[in-house]
Amino acid sequence: MSASQPAAPTTEQAALAAEAATGAATEAAVGTAPESAPAPPLPDPALDFELADVPPEPVHVTIVLPCYNEQDHVIEEVERITAAMDGSGRSYELLAVDDCSTDETLARLREAAPRFPNMRIMAFQHNSGSGTVRRIGSQQARGEIVVWTDADMSYPNERIPELVEALDSDPSIDQVVGARTSEEGTHKALRVPAKWFIRKVAERLTNTKIPDLNSGLRAFRREVSLPYLRLLPPGFSCVTTITIAFLSNQHPVRYMPIAYAKRAGKSKFHFTKDAYRYILQVLRMVMYFNPLKVLMPPALWLVVIGLLKGVFDMVVHFGYFANNTIMIFVTGLIIASLALLADLIVRSRGDV
Repeated sequence: MSASQPAAPTTEQAALAAEAATGAATEAAVGTAPESAPAPPLPDPALDFELADVPPEPVHVTIVLPCYNEQDHVIEEVERITAAMDGSGRSYELLAVDDCSTDETLARLREAAPRFPNMRIMAFQHNSGSGTVRRIGSQQARGEIVVWTDADMSYPNERIPELVEALDSDPSIDQVVGARTSEEGTHKALRVPAKWFIRKVAERLTNTKIPDLNSGLRAFRREVSLPYLRLLPPGFSCVTTITIAFLSNQHPVRYMPIAYAKRAGKSKFHFTKDAYRYILQVLRMVMYFNPLKVLMPPALWLVVIGLLKGVFDMVVHFGYFANNTIMIFVTGLIIASLALLADLIVRSRGDV
């Protein structure tokens, strides 16, 4: 045999080669290759909404768009948002959340979905309110920045890239709010003074100038918002909540003046019920983060009034304190004690 010819494999070598080939074929058949990618997790069947498919790659911006009975203009709003974001050059997703509409809103979104590759559709199984939609949408968001807006054509959604640019250009800012320069909502004669009063209460309790407390157009950093999303109520006051949560925890908020148009379709706002919820939510949020701000001023006033009344009683009726004097003074002490106890609980919670 010449030196240039390879040696013939022995019987043992041939058997080992055949065994290796058989093992590789079996491994490929059963799909147990160690380099195979794990299967994506299945949606939780306990969730009360239909979860949209999630593409694997992250994005920079997630726009959460609550949709409830907006069939006549929802696609026009989607077109306006996607055109603005496509022109900005930023990666994004539009999360259109149907809150169990009773019209054709969901059907029209699904019909138009092939035209908008960056749109994901989420369908709730029962009506949950805009606050719940925004909370779950923000939790499901894949973007570093989350944008809230409405689908009623009232907000200038073509300006969403400007809000995102403000966050990108200034890392010290955690939220940008579109501050409306006019009021176009229903019940305008009652709504304007009521919102002014609630806004002044919020400014007083947060020591911050707030041009627009409950604007529905805003952008914020998702990571910063995560501890506060669980606090969002189901209704309209969710936008008030996220504003006060950021301000109460020293997260800088910037306000950008925007125009505000008359909404398309029928308003879901109920003046009496929602105005009451707004002011209640303001007090609740400040109590949650800074109870001394709410409770201590009235407590101190009652203590001071009780002391002054006690001096008056001693001068007029020496050695005698009236019953109302004692009640005022003791009530002030009780409220002050509750304020200190509430503040202790807040400080021990670890999320402020």
